Amino acid sequence: MDMRALVVDPGVPGSLRLGTAPEPEAAPGQLVLDVRHLSLNRGEVEFAGRRPAGTVHGYDAAGVVVRAAADGTGPAAGARVAAFGAGAWAQRMAVETTAVAEVPAEVDLADAAALPMAGISALRTLRSRSVLGRRVLITGAAGGVGRYAVQLAALGGAHVIASVGSPARAAGLSELGAHEVVVGLEGIDRPVDLIIDNVGGAQLVAAWELLAPGGGVQNIGWASDEPAVFAPYSMFFVGPAKTMSTFGDVHEVGPDLRTLLEFTAAGRLSPEVGWRGSWDRVTEAAQALLERRIAGKAVLDVEP
Repeated sequence: MDMRALVVDPGVPGSLRLGTAPEPEAAPGQLVLDVRHLSLNRGEVEFAGRRPAGTVHGYDAAGVVVRAAADGTGPAAGARVAAFGAGAWAQRMAVETTAVAEVPAEVDLADAAALPMAGISALRTLRSRSVLGRRVLITGAAGGVGRYAVQLAALGGAHVIASVGSPARAAGLSELGAHEVVVGLEGIDRPVDLIIDNVGGAQLVAAWELLAPGGGVQNIGWASDEPAVFAPYSMFFVGPAKTMSTFGDVHEVGPDLRTLLEFTAAGRLSPEVGWRGSWDRVTEAAQALLERRIAGKAVLDVEP
């Protein structure tokens, strides 16, 4: 039996279309989720065409458990949950119970769907070092990861510098907790302790020069689509080591997802859903993401 799903089709704009796919088969440690909402991440949309045609794409979803895990772990049938796992953009998904969290009654399922990938990326990279009283620079701050990182860094006691690509993209970031909002790196005149980088390219090279001794860069995205070329010896530094790390740890995200949902329920974290519509408008949403016309996250409602 087949279900409706967003599948990869390199022949259509955005390489995604609403089609059909087989029902998921759950392993013992997986539950089956009736997906009500899903969210798109720019990187997923950008690279969809590189996956095999017919693949059910996506990782972020929220809905209601229709079948609890056979091994007895995780939420029971009927629970409202947010989930992170492959094949999320479908009417139903099978997902590990370690990668879900129950959604508090105060949180709308559509908002919960916006949190997993971008929220986990922001939370885990900010936990890479203490930010209390530190200067944190967030590039690409108007995007999904960026807007969560601004809020979470402010919650953690950081002095937050939000960098955007144009003045128009700066809207709302001060209200989210940014102490400074800059275009590119213009006007940053003191070293920073941590850089959450979503841009890459030449801006990453310039940002490296802003790092204080012992500071670090966490590479999350590469929205510039340009190489970062470091001059010989430009990364050499005498003193406490500067570091550059990539982010890719999405192992057992359930507890961290629960943290994000609790922040949201308490009004301390805004889901920042900048676009919402039916999943039959996936091409429209994908194009808006690629053209950076969405501030924050795009959420699609799964229609019967």
